[in-house]
Amino acid sequence: MFHSLDFVKRSAAATVIGSSLLLASPWPALATTIERVISPGGIEAWLVEDQTLPIIAVNFAFDNGSAQDPAGKEGVTNLMAASLNEGAGDMDAAAYQARMEELAISVGFSAGGDQTFGSLRTLANTRDEAFEMLRLAVNEPRFDADAVERMRSQILVGLKQAEEDPDAVASRAFMEAAFPGHPYSRPTDGTIASVTALTPADLEAQRARLFTREGLVIGVVGAIDARTLAPLLDSVFGKLAEKSTLPAIPDVVARTGERISRTMDVPQTTILLGLPALKRDDKDYQAAFVMDHILGGGSFTSWLYEEVREKRGLSYGVGTDLSPSAHTGLLFASAATRADKANETLEIILAQFRRMAEEGPSAEELAKAKAFLTGSYALRFDTSGKIASQLVALQTARLGIDYFDRRNAEIEAVTLEDVRRVAKRLLENQTPLVVTVGPAAS
Repeated sequence: MFHSLDFVKRSAAATVIGSSLLLASPWPALATTIERVISPGGIEAWLVEDQTLPIIAVNFAFDNGSAQDPAGKEGVTNLMAASLNEGAGDMDAAAYQARMEELAISVGFSAGGDQTFGSLRTLANTRDEAFEMLRLAVNEPRFDADAVERMRSQILVGLKQAEEDPDAVASRAFMEAAFPGHPYSRPTDGTIASVTALTPADLEAQRARLFTREGLVIGVVGAIDARTLAPLLDSVFGKLAEKSTLPAIPDVVARTGERISRTMDVPQTTILLGLPALKRDDKDYQAAFVMDHILGGGSFTSWLYEEVREKRGLSYGVGTDLSPSAHTGLLFASAATRADKANETLEIILAQFRRMAEEGPSAEELAKAKAFLTGSYALRFDTSGKIASQLVALQTARLGIDYFDRRNAEIEAVTLEDVRRVAKRLLENQTPLVVTVGPAAS
């Protein structure tokens, strides 16, 4: 899911391959093409050229994230990402920020578990200067002590707040119990102790480990053509190491069957439960996606919303989330309720899991789910930044450059038998890992 694309080609000259994929179905107002751009140095990007506005959006992802934090240095990728635009080249943090403001551009980075992300937003008339600023951040960050300390302080504030947040406490307890000893058990943001101990040298070492051309994916949208973009790709990413030397992370299946309770002095009890689910390349993924929507995937018509909130008024928010990662897949369900209603709420959620496994949805429920999921897809493309982000997501998930064009057809092709089959596969005779965080009465 997070490996380099197989079709990366090397060329001595800029090579531009127009894939000519009409995005007519999900993106009717902006039907256009995705072009596969390969730089003279062999760096690939997917480009949607749109000259209607003088704006360029660039998103990219390196193929490793906080799961590669060394033991004892949890949070190093997160602090590194936060510090990348705090000075680079001959500019300290103040000078770098002032230059971005002068150019009216933004350069940003963030850490995920499986990837490290970056972005650039610029007007077309400051294109070359903006790419130079991005090049400096990627290749020559300063990690000055005062700037790192400022970012560290902000992260530590967040970590201290997270200790009082029942949702954050539940999430961390779940991951520790589900994946003991695996990198997924480690917090992306690190711990107060680990973040406090990190040094600027640690950040530079992690940047050098993570920022390689192997697995790098790039999406570009806006007022730039392929021939202009190609050399700019080399300018930003061309000097990075070609191959990664990071250790492979093993696939893992979440542990289940345990119930963990944490006591906190908060008004409600947070309930979080989860089961092993599917990675994104599983043949049943789209059927599971539709099933999740019907069961609790954010819709006001989901089974959990109807049973937990509408019929019984137990919780304002209840739902499920299908969460594929590079090395595992999970199906989460969550709710917050009064402490004395926590067990009742949990039992209702589990009852809906069993109902889905044993009965599955009706034909009418399936039709409504597919109509919503296909009709709402266009909302993911209402800004150039969202489109660039989607181009990166498609590449990291290895879904193919034609996915926009076939995605809705895949949803439409899901049958009742498909949903019932995948429901049994994921939910039948399963005992989730359950975490509750709240008052002692829960």
